[in-house]
Amino acid sequence: MIEGRTFNPDWISPPGDTIEDLLEERNWTQAELAKRTGFTSKHVNELVKGKATLTPDAARRLSSVLGAPVEFWLVREAKYQAALERQRREDIEPDEKEWLTQLPVSFMIKLGWIENHRRLHERFAACLQFFGVASVAAWQERYARPLAAFRASGKHPKKLGAVAAWLRRGELETTAVRSEPFDKDGFRRALGDLRALTLEPDPKVFVPRLITSCAAHGVAVSLVPAPGGCPVSGATQWLSPEKAMLLLSLRHKTNDHLWFTFFHEAGHLILHGKKMLRVEGLEGLDDAAENEANRFAGDLLIPEEAAKRLTALRPGKEFSEAAVKSFAIELGVAPGIVVGRLQNSGFVPWSHLNRLKVRYAWA
Repeated sequence: MIEGRTFNPDWISPPGDTIEDLLEERNWTQAELAKRTGFTSKHVNELVKGKATLTPDAARRLSSVLGAPVEFWLVREAKYQAALERQRREDIEPDEKEWLTQLPVSFMIKLGWIENHRRLHERFAACLQFFGVASVAAWQERYARPLAAFRASGKHPKKLGAVAAWLRRGELETTAVRSEPFDKDGFRRALGDLRALTLEPDPKVFVPRLITSCAAHGVAVSLVPAPGGCPVSGATQWLSPEKAMLLLSLRHKTNDHLWFTFFHEAGHLILHGKKMLRVEGLEGLDDAAENEANRFAGDLLIPEEAAKRLTALRPGKEFSEAAVKSFAIELGVAPGIVVGRLQNSGFVPWSHLNRLKVRYAWA
């Protein structure tokens, strides 16, 4: 009797092995089974050898002739096919191995983005699942092609797989953020209030408030560490017509850079269309749009009239910390942001006044 049996093999065994066992119990030949089931002798032989798929019709006939429920035979076939697929995946193709070398796998494992699988085929499957694609070809279409439009400076070369992994992690985190439908006017107004958050030095305080405020207007914000080969500061992408992703990498780990990047990305969402992916730190998109986003962020943090008074802070040869702090208090922004503006405008060297910046580190 085989009724009620379960079958959970750790080897590859076709349903034909069970058929052969039952024929031996009954002292039947394959020809006898063919007569009783109505199959040809050739088809019975192919079922026994695992060359023919055991269909629902075949399961019904075998159930009538050999016993066991129809479900037993169908599950037997399903487990066999699954075992064959596992075997096929254990030897991944050369292009699949090459794809894995393009990804920051060790970084992804360290941060818990994927599990640490020892076997190559399991690691390959984990990476496919992380990106939500079924093949390397699908990954290239979804991630490689859009990113190929970007280039990076020779000083900070990009690795396509690293940038794609960073963006994908951002997609996963921001998709999980509950948000209201995008409201451009409301978001623009909220940015004025968020400007005051630059005065808060503790990320544990300002990051949750930033995320909550932006989500109320359809913008999902996330801070994601960037792996090596991903020389990016931030990115924006529309997850749907009603929801945008605003991603920050904390690349330079200072408050002036973090907040300028945030308001720059916000400028893209307000000023430009909903179709284009934008990644700051890479080049290759519309320079005019980048300049517009720069002006938007610069004017929001330090309005034009106030910016004209920056040179007045230097009564002698150098800017003093006290003058910069006083000017920042007057504007209602962090002193580090004023320092960043002075450095970027060429008024002071990049090595000066950096004590006024707040520095961050990933936990």
